[in-house]
Amino acid sequence: MDEHSSTRPADTTTPADRTRRWRSPFRRTVWRTVLPTVAAAGIGVAGFTTTAHGSERGAATADGRTATGLSHDSSARTVRTAGTGAARQAAAADFPTWGTRWVVHAAADSSSPAVGMINKSAPGQDRVTADYQVDTGRKVCEGSSCSTFMAHLTGPVSGFLSVVAVDIAQDRLPGVPVQGGGGQPQPGGSREETLNRAATWLTADNGAQVPYSQAKVWKDGYRQDCSGYVSMALGLPAPGTNTVGLATDRGITRPIPVGELKPGDLLIDASGDNNTRHVVTFEKWNNDAHSSYTAYEQRGGHGTDHRTLTYGLPGGDAEFTPYRPVKFGD
Repeated sequence: MDEHSSTRPADTTTPADRTRRWRSPFRRTVWRTVLPTVAAAGIGVAGFTTTAHGSERGAATADGRTATGLSHDSSARTVRTAGTGAARQAAAADFPTWGTRWVVHAAADSSSPAVGMINKSAPGQDRVTADYQVDTGRKVCEGSSCSTFMAHLTGPVSGFLSVVAVDIAQDRLPGVPVQGGGGQPQPGGSREETLNRAATWLTADNGAQVPYSQAKVWKDGYRQDCSGYVSMALGLPAPGTNTVGLATDRGITRPIPVGELKPGDLLIDASGDNNTRHVVTFEKWNNDAHSSYTAYEQRGGHGTDHRTLTYGLPGGDAEFTPYRPVKFGD
């Protein structure tokens, strides 16, 4: 059920602010105030890659947890091409930048982890290429320039960058497709935010659920398997940790009794291999007897789902254990 990379991607970021100002030699001429952000000391500027392996379980469980028997063993990159046609399209996706130490993020969310930096050592030294942009619904301003858009970069760093960092007069990149409009739930410590983020994948594929894949990442940079989906909902570093990491890393979760499950908690089967491991996000009990619950799930042969399950309950799949994300603080 779960495709896995080897280990959880390290998050080497440390809190810092971009403290320099610089006057753009391009079209913008205003002085802009410093935008506080999460910067990274010593983060490289190369794109990041994850390898997803394995196959899905071939027969359904009692809860229909299965899978298509697909098998994958290939590298999945967050980099996407910026078009297939004319040189004019390629040129339209290439833009100058301004200022120094702009953070590139793992997801279309300025609160998501840093994956790199542009203009790291000199103002305006980089040009960026982008293949699409997302309206996050969260405004970022630098002086008189504001934008709610973040661009998905394909170079020189792979990730998402506020359009405010690009030296253009508009609040969005001209000639670059807009995807995933309407605002994205932001990662954070609350259970509500986790469930809101989980719900976005139910309709993220042009109104349909995100397809399941053990070898691909979605537009937000997260793997399209069960653990990548849960990592996205929790706001963990993209492309996501694996199921074993979700169960064993005490910086992420801790075990709890099944009767203490609350919205946003996890039920995890970390046994066996990628053919058997699985994780779902608990939403609510369906009755006072606690004989079933509703959960968010990324499952093989279907994709993102929101349905009744009995994993970890009497009469259900006993391999599942409840865990609480430590970010909730209880």
